[in-house]
Amino acid sequence: MTVGEQVDQAGTGTPPEVLDGPFSTRQLLRIDEALRLADHGSGLVFSVYVGGLDEPVREHAERLHRQLAEPDKSVLIAVSPNQRQLEVVTGRYARKRIPDTYVKLAALSMVASFGGGDLAGGIIQGLDQLASHAGRA
Repeated sequence: MTVGEQVDQAGTGTPPEVLDGPFSTRQLLRIDEALRLADHGSGLVFSVYVGGLDEPVREHAERLHRQLAEPDKSVLIAVSPNQRQLEVVTGRYARKRIPDTYVKLAALSMVASFGGGDLAGGIIQGLDQLASHAGRA
């Protein structure tokens, strides 16, 4: 059973909590597939966080990154749509594979999509670009 197929056992007529966010079920599935392809294609571990970020934003994103299972080989895309903030955090090993120049190019591409109202598409495009720059390990 997928998220979209969950039965409303409470009879409230409201969708499950996981759908209370900026993405449709289809968009979530597309992001999940993009994450899987990025991980598999690069050998790195990609993660996406969408939500509020405490100030200073970069430090909050770095704290989230440190909490990942393998921070050294991880890449975190942290997006706060309401704050209009984007941070990409790369671990020590991941940074050797994806230099800051390429991270900035991917971030510019994501921001352009976000500005056009396509949050999911921007994330998917960013994942693809970062994984492509990383190449295969």
